[in-house]
Amino acid sequence: MATTDNTYYEGQVLWAQIDANRHLRHSAYADFCAQARSNMLKSIGLSLTDFAKNQIGPILFREELIYYREIHLDEYIRVEVEMNKYNTVNSRFSFRHTIYKENGVKAAEVNVDGAWLDLKTRKLVAVPTDWQSYLDRIPTSEDYVQIDQ
Repeated sequence: MATTDNTYYEGQVLWAQIDANRHLRHSAYADFCAQARSNMLKSIGLSLTDFAKNQIGPILFREELIYYREIHLDEYIRVEVEMNKYNTVNSRFSFRHTIYKENGVKAAEVNVDGAWLDLKTRKLVAVPTDWQSYLDRIPTSEDYVQIDQ
């Protein structure tokens, strides 16, 4: 399976991820994308341990799934992750995940919008300023938009 620098998850579709129609269940797409985002953050230097130390966690406001092709049991898939919007003022973000079948055909796109949550106050928070160099390593899409106001 061919990969790009933006591939953050590759794996086999398991029996537990199949629905009654014998294809990948809808919630499994979100699971694959969440794992890909976690892998991407770890690869740029921000592990779950770093988030825990700073009492910060990501929160999603919106998740959109667009299906293109069915994915079946035992297929291998890969998930690419790109940031397509980031607001530097309030640290809100948008990510696009593209899921490919093992033959390279685009199977789905998952778009999410979110922000960072202070786990103590349960309020939205900007990321620590010393994290900016890490955030600059997140792959961005061709249509990436940065909001600075």
